[in-house]
Amino acid sequence: MKQFFTRMIAAPRKFVRWWWNGKTGRAPWIRRILGLLFQIFVLLPLLLIVAFRFLPVPFSANMVLDLLGGSAVHYSWREGSAIAPALGRAVIASEDQRFCSHNGFDWKSIDDALREHKRHPARPLRGASTISQQTARSLFLSPERSWLRKGIEAYVTILLEALWPKPRILTVYLNLADWGHGNFGAEAAAQAYFRKPAAALSPYQAARLAAVLPDPDIWRAVKPGPYVAQRTATILARMGEVRRDGLDACVRR
Repeated sequence: MKQFFTRMIAAPRKFVRWWWNGKTGRAPWIRRILGLLFQIFVLLPLLLIVAFRFLPVPFSANMVLDLLGGSAVHYSWREGSAIAPALGRAVIASEDQRFCSHNGFDWKSIDDALREHKRHPARPLRGASTISQQTARSLFLSPERSWLRKGIEAYVTILLEALWPKPRILTVYLNLADWGHGNFGAEAAAQAYFRKPAAALSPYQAARLAAVLPDPDIWRAVKPGPYVAQRTATILARMGEVRRDGLDACVRR
């Protein structure tokens, strides 16, 4: 038995030495680069996702970019129990009504967006990202659009759905969401706009926060304009439907 385990341990070591050093005496640089890329883009996200299932997320890629750009960042992690349930219902109502029933990708919304773009090719392609995809993006990725980013986002989304329960995905989303003017997460947004903790948000205030998510640096959660006011009313009505139809059943407490 001891010899068996010794061989089991020795085999990966031998493979790693061969991968890194080769057999010809010449450094296999292409293989080394591929190995490093595999660790950075595959293994590292996997390890961090496993850790963040249990640990608070200390920061996001967007926060780091803002800090490097000299902008102020306001962020305080809060567990799901310290965030008003109304805010979860509000973002499900506004961003992803199939959150509890899909496995990370809302194929119906994607298909609808492609059909609409086919009918109106001059218009920008409408986004169909789920809360899970937005969480994946917030965790590791910059806002710049590219096919590489989309591929990494899809990989991370699959990992999130496989390794995290739905309440954890929603909690991390609410903590990392950019609510504008350097306010990241539910707690920072609630304090900045309503002078209260995220746990004390009313349904109306939650709907206001959800209403400005698509463009939080331009749209105002406080003293909203006509469009945001109308969008808030629509989200409030949808929140009632979410509650009535059990669309938040996977995160309800």
